[in-house]
Amino acid sequence: MNVQASGVRALIFDVFGTVVDWHGSVAREVRGLAKAKGLRVNAVKFAKAWRAGYRPAMDRVLRGEAPFEKIDIIHRAILEDVLKQFKVATLTEEEKAHLNLVWHRLKPWPDTVRGLKRLKSKFVIATLSNGNTSLLVNMAKHGGLPWDCVFSSDTFKLFKPDPGMYLGAAGMLDVKPEEVMMVAAHKADLRAAAKCGLKTAFVKRPLEHGRSGTPDLASEPEFTVNAESFLDLADQLGC
Repeated sequence: MNVQASGVRALIFDVFGTVVDWHGSVAREVRGLAKAKGLRVNAVKFAKAWRAGYRPAMDRVLRGEAPFEKIDIIHRAILEDVLKQFKVATLTEEEKAHLNLVWHRLKPWPDTVRGLKRLKSKFVIATLSNGNTSLLVNMAKHGGLPWDCVFSSDTFKLFKPDPGMYLGAAGMLDVKPEEVMMVAAHKADLRAAAKCGLKTAFVKRPLEHGRSGTPDLASEPEFTVNAESFLDLADQLGC
């Protein structure tokens, strides 16, 4: 067991990119839809463009420039812009609605389910995601994710990195912030959690943005744990 991680009772997980492969999942579904509809669309670029609108939309909420909305609604607004950008004008409303729910059907990374089951044997495991509750629940059903509970942006009507997300999860679990470990593939998320007193686990996801991505995979001494996968995290936490 990692000595620095002693006293941890609960693990809370970032989801998009950390638990599931958003890039591969979205690109795969866009590719299939394009083939079925006879569209000429670069599925990889489409997936990246859709995801690129995500952070700016949440930042507008955090700055008070826009009201809080569920990620499903935000994703749909971004999708409309991306369809225009890629000159796709032949999708029906039903097809757009189904495509928008691809975020409910993202596939877990190969180590995810086995790793979560091992971690669950020792810790409470929960999401802490900017996704909405129905999205996270449907994703768990779709991918066999064994969460003990689901904390979402609409649990707290906030988005990460607002401190209310991290401290809210600890409060809901009736544990101290230092008894919670935030698990993420994104360093900014972990640094925001650490400022709230949580312990941190950096899990490296080299393919989060596909084979052409260049994520920052360097281990950092500031994090409580640096892990290559959920299985490696389970090893380090003695599960």
